[in-house]
Amino acid sequence: MELAEMLDMAVAIHDKYDELNLRRHGRVWARSDYVSGFMGDVGDLAKIVMAEEGLRQGVAGRAALEHELADCLWSVLILAYRYGVDLEAAFCRTMAELDTAITTALGSDDQSSGQNAGGAEA
Repeated sequence: MELAEMLDMAVAIHDKYDELNLRRHGRVWARSDYVSGFMGDVGDLAKIVMAEEGLRQGVAGRAALEHELADCLWSVLILAYRYGVDLEAAFCRTMAELDTAITTALGSDDQSSGQNAGGAEA
């Protein structure tokens, strides 16, 4: 599935949530509400990961992990949608920046590891 298709699915759910929240609470969620919901999802994901790693009691398992990761992805897609961010372009740009930074750091590490304590080549 392409990112655009995922975004379309996410927006369809977003629109249904708007309808549900309007009926139940008389208002739709603001962008800040989506951030708060995302924070809750990230917290739930952290608890599941900790349980998976044996660091905490609680809900664990593949299904719980998949569900929470999907919830987090939905939140990211909707935040990008609500803020008008081209997520695909931003992701590509950010990965290129990280690749450059990490490649540079790896090169620096290679150069420094080739020297002994006195600074001369080994």
